[in-house]
Amino acid sequence: VQLQASGGGLVQTGGSLRLSCAASGRVSSDNAWAWYRQAPGTPRERVAVIPSVGSTNYEDSVKGRFTISRDNAKNTVYLQMNSLKPEDTAVYYCSIGRTSPIGSYYPYNYWGQGTEVTVSS
Repeated sequence: VQLQASGGGLVQTGGSLRLSCAASGRVSSDNAWAWYRQAPGTPRERVAVIPSVGSTNYEDSVKGRFTISRDNAKNTVYLQMNSLKPEDTAVYYCSIGRTSPIGSYYPYNYWGQGTEVTVSS
């Protein structure tokens, strides 16, 4: 599976961006998707998960500002980011994986090159 993220860029505080990630290869509508981000010198953190069925899940700092969605026909996941803050600056990566019956997300070991988001103050 190959993942191609796009849509990053430079935006001012309070602005919006929409990230996209297209997957090629053996992708199923039963897969879950997630977005992660990594700022310089920090560990990669997960910001949003969308399972094949059920509710989406967000990291606390992005709740109410970010929305994850998916288009199974296009094997694509999106991340709509509104009210951006300088602390959202990072490289954003998409992930494909699975969720457990209790909703835990387990990524498969496929990572694209990411897309860089910079929010200026």
